[in-house]
Amino acid sequence: MRVLPVLMSTLESCLRHPGLLHPDQHLRFSTALLKASALELAILAGHLLLYPTGIRQERPTTPRRPAPTPRTTAETPKTSETAEEADTLKTPVRLPSATADRPVLLLHGFVDNRSVFVLLRRALAREGRQHLASLNYSPLTCDIRGAAERLGRHVEETCERTGQPVVDVVGHSLGGLIARYYVQQLGGDVRVRTLVTLGSPHGGTAAVPLMSAHPIVRQMRPDSDVIQELRQPAPHCRTRFVSFWSDLDTVMHPLETACVDHPDLLAHNVQVTGVGHLALPVHPAVAAGIRQAIDAEEDIAPAGGSTATVA
Repeated sequence: MRVLPVLMSTLESCLRHPGLLHPDQHLRFSTALLKASALELAILAGHLLLYPTGIRQERPTTPRRPAPTPRTTAETPKTSETAEEADTLKTPVRLPSATADRPVLLLHGFVDNRSVFVLLRRALAREGRQHLASLNYSPLTCDIRGAAERLGRHVEETCERTGQPVVDVVGHSLGGLIARYYVQQLGGDVRVRTLVTLGSPHGGTAAVPLMSAHPIVRQMRPDSDVIQELRQPAPHCRTRFVSFWSDLDTVMHPLETACVDHPDLLAHNVQVTGVGHLALPVHPAVAAGIRQAIDAEEDIAPAGGSTATVA
């Protein structure tokens, strides 16, 4: 979505009505919003440069595990070992986690593509994730339901290719809503163990009313049929939900619409402070939270009141 007009209108509103906040709170909020806006501009500029690299659909690959490094045997002459080699041998090697083989699918937001996940992919790969894949859906996509069906086919292909029974999904903005529809309405909870959403309008967003001319934007409104379907009971949904939402995300209106609020879903809502909508997929603290979410083995409590904060 176009975030700059929303950022500026929010800041202008705050400055025009200083009585809404205590003077100290107003100053801190304005400063934080200015910093977040500057960061959004920088991220937008960088993303525009990277955008052409993500237009083409990603080719599916099945990476091989690297061959294990031979251990030093007792017959190796200790006298030939340099100080640098000795330090290297003493350095603990990070072993892949028990979840490293489970594929992670990345799903971008509205009028975006897979290039938004460049930094997140690197962070997950450094942690030993073996199977990372992104799915592009067309900016001309006009139906969340159709996009969710395509996601389902991609998930099935990924499971068949990797030999894994389930996957984890990370969705930014609209991508998270598409993934939730697949999980909750199309039986995707059989295949998706953990769904992580970043600034996704789970309750519908009223921001940027001028963009309602686009059909898929209308489906993201609070009164849309899609949002109403997601509010229906889902007593047997097995997927774990982790939703990251930001206190300065001007694309989400109200802000809490980015939280999963459903009595039947196993959900954990994580507040991120001081960053905007575009920063969520690239913020280091969010990347660390995503790694923890998809590596966690323990169950998540139902959605009511399960929250945390990432600064």
